Amino acid sequence: MTTGKDITLMLSASVEGDAIALDQVFATLYDELRQRARLELGTANGPATLSATVLVHEVYLKLIGSANLNLRDRRHFLALAARAMRQVLTDQARTRLARKRGGGVAHENIDDLEVAADDRAAAVLELDAALDKLAALAPRLAEVIALRFFAGQSTTEVAEILDISESTVRREWRKARGILHGALLEDGP
Repeated sequence: MTTGKDITLMLSASVEGDAIALDQVFATLYDELRQRARLELGTANGPATLSATVLVHEVYLKLIGSANLNLRDRRHFLALAARAMRQVLTDQARTRLARKRGGGVAHENIDDLEVAADDRAAAVLELDAALDKLAALAPRLAEVIALRFFAGQSTTEVAEILDISESTVRREWRKARGILHGALLEDGP
């Protein structure tokens, strides 16, 4: 079993130029990341347009393509993976909404056709904006949300990653959800 210390050593090697080390980190955490992505995508309404495997691969490409990626430890890696997962889901939501609006194609007036809005895509974009506001006010609360919601980490795992107690994670999870709920209601229709 690979420990957090082993992952930290691999990440240190990747910072020092070992191109294979980051691949090893992804290989080590692949099943966990895929499970977390599956949990997140399982809450989607309607047909899935992105699979857990594709989401994890997109996260990999996003992280591996980042210039000067300086991952310190497992916590930092999971936080960046959660942020990348959020960005991939947000980008996909924007793309889906753009297609719903015609995707740049000239609009025709069709009275008999009614197109349903993609509520899931709109909700992801609203959540993304609310998380940005929360991160500006309370970065750790935003990190707890990202790790729990986007990375699918349990309370115990978040406590370990952030080096805080489980009761603090639960308290911050409730507080962050309350703030986000208020922000989403404020910005909603």
